Amino acid sequence: MNTSHFKRLGYSALFISLTILFTDCSNIAKSTFSTDYFEIEINKQGFITRMGNITNDSYREFSPLEKPSPLLQLYDGKKKVYYEPIEAEIDNSEETISLSYPNGSVATITLTPQEKYFKLTLESLTPRNGIDGIQWGPYHTNITNLFGEIIGVARDTSEVNNYAIGMLALDDNTLGGTSETIADAAPFQYIIHSPDSEQFPLPDSLHEGQIFTLGGDGISDVAFYAHKEPYYRIMYGNAAMVDSLGRVSINYHSRDRTFEREVYYSLIPNMAANTPNHLEVEPLPGIDFIGSSIAFWGSPDSTALMDVIQDIVVKEKLPYPTIAGKWVKDPAAFVPDAMSHGNLNDSIISYASQLGFKAISLYDQGFIKPDRGNEGYIDGKNFEKKPIQLTAGNKSHKEFAAMAAEYGITIGRTPITTALAPGTKDASPVPSDSLCYQQKRLLSKSISATDTIIIVDDPKHLEEIASWEGHAENLNMIKIGKELIFYLGVSKEEPYRLLNVKRGYWETTATNHQANDTIYKLQVTLNYGYDGLIPNMKLQDKIAEYYADVCAINGLGYYDFDGQEFLFNNGHGYYSAKRFFRKMFERAEVLNIPPIRFTGATLSEGSWHYQSIWNVGGGKNLYDVETREWGSTTSQGKDLRDVTYANFFPVGMGGNFPIKANSTVEQYEHIQAISVGVGATYSLILDQKDVESCPQKDAIFKTIRTWEDARAANAFPRNIKKLLVDPKRNWRLEAGENKDTWILNELKDGETVKAFILHRNNY
Repeated sequence: MNTSHFKRLGYSALFISLTILFTDCSNIAKSTFSTDYFEIEINKQGFITRMGNITNDSYREFSPLEKPSPLLQLYDGKKKVYYEPIEAEIDNSEETISLSYPNGSVATITLTPQEKYFKLTLESLTPRNGIDGIQWGPYHTNITNLFGEIIGVARDTSEVNNYAIGMLALDDNTLGGTSETIADAAPFQYIIHSPDSEQFPLPDSLHEGQIFTLGGDGISDVAFYAHKEPYYRIMYGNAAMVDSLGRVSINYHSRDRTFEREVYYSLIPNMAANTPNHLEVEPLPGIDFIGSSIAFWGSPDSTALMDVIQDIVVKEKLPYPTIAGKWVKDPAAFVPDAMSHGNLNDSIISYASQLGFKAISLYDQGFIKPDRGNEGYIDGKNFEKKPIQLTAGNKSHKEFAAMAAEYGITIGRTPITTALAPGTKDASPVPSDSLCYQQKRLLSKSISATDTIIIVDDPKHLEEIASWEGHAENLNMIKIGKELIFYLGVSKEEPYRLLNVKRGYWETTATNHQANDTIYKLQVTLNYGYDGLIPNMKLQDKIAEYYADVCAINGLGYYDFDGQEFLFNNGHGYYSAKRFFRKMFERAEVLNIPPIRFTGATLSEGSWHYQSIWNVGGGKNLYDVETREWGSTTSQGKDLRDVTYANFFPVGMGGNFPIKANSTVEQYEHIQAISVGVGATYSLILDQKDVESCPQKDAIFKTIRTWEDARAANAFPRNIKKLLVDPKRNWRLEAGENKDTWILNELKDGETVKAFILHRNNY
């Protein structure tokens, strides 16, 4: 191994010791590897035994002494057994580590230190001996502050330590989480963890790492958020977890997807309304764990995002969407969006322009359904439909988009992601042959077009009501040939027949079917306007491309992907989400349109790189400007704030803060202070009639624009942001003498008690 690839502290003694360590291929006692900020040590069993902060003279150890971390584990999915390495051998000239395992397998890994991270890649595994998954880690730390369960990061945000340790996947089939994660999407639930045991001590009835289900009935997504206590931490993944001492561990995994397997899956498995279903997971040829690669890093927490994570994303050519020329994860790129309301759009473009916003969500236009039958022309081939109402004459999306583009603004809509609704091309009246199914059976006896006695060869799992979400009885159906058939239940005795049968469902054509024809029990969505079928992966790829076509044809550049969790319904979890958005972005690039800005119903490791914002929900559930708290009616605001902040993602304040007759400048000074301080975006609800009824409209617009101009100029240093997040403080921001300065006034009883001069920081 070329020792020049390894960063050192600059001490000659250390250089000599490292030179001794990196000799010929050998079974070593331990080896040390370093980046600019981070040092790890791997012992002869293939475990990481040291993880250190080397950014200053006071070395800090982050690896628990009694809890070494396996560099790579193997997983046998049939036996549900992990294998840890038992021996490590380093080939210095090839930068490889060979790990031997008790099942007889040998893994070859390359470990290449970069300036700011380690790049680890699995090059081979021979023989496999039943292994169908591999797991990087868990890498255990003694950090007990914040954990980012979506991207896999342990964060100590204190001024004393100020350090973070994390991972990022460098390929689509390497996912945040563990190999045992069912269907590759971790359960949506609460875990007990105090980010500061002195400030937020746990009651005697709770302990670190304890798991609880969500609140509510499992149907109302607002009711999920049921705990305002700071130590109830909602989970949107499992790339990071905490142990009984509150210490954070991180892990990623990769799976062999080339063979069919069955999972028993629900994203919310502990709720009666969302009990698991048995799902035959579609095999994906060529998608395997060989080549799985991660970036493993440690650095000061305060600079980790823009210094290290951005460096990894750029150098490893990971998705890098931008807005106004800035990476969407850059806090200086965070910007609210306008959300139309009232279906009168004379002034919405003017409003957004005055506010400095970049996008208008036409939320009052309802859902876009993925219907490939229109080939992306949502207003007709000649744009003859004019759904966007203006007093001077209604407009098509393309026409309205052209009007907005003159001001550098894009428009957007809310799709139901991959829900193939009745009456759309791939659902009915002629259903596609590329639909996702839960189970596949055979028809035991021929039937005519009018028969309702349908005999199946095997009743196993057919009693389950389709989906895992809501289990809507009206969506329980099978497909035979080109016919959809409703049923509910299956007889308990032979001959096994489906019960409550309705032929020609969703206006498909009832036809004759022969014995031994294939029966597909379809995977579906849920009710409440989301009714639809789930596509298989090949069709999902086409739908992803369709959404890019819709943007190119109609001038859209923004989506609010409602039902985003439907991407998990095919059993491929975060991989499915990652693949969907990659296909959409790749198609957008071919069509020469900018990166699509999008929010959605969820955030996952599969969407983290692509997704710009997460403005889900709204109103007093997210942030209540009157009581100045994150969620006054539920804990949704607190929960989503904690998730996003810990995962280096813009915090969402939802569709919120409508300008009405009684709205005041002071309210929006506060909203903007919190938004800038914590790093949040929101969708500002704008109803033209309400806005025009507000006497302070122009002053509110000016206030928001001043804050947004300063944010875009990166004018708020870290120490100022820490002050802004305090909801008890009051602020007023004014433009300075030139466009590159601002005056931030802290107010008490309406009077300035302290003033800060802010400057543009172009870094």
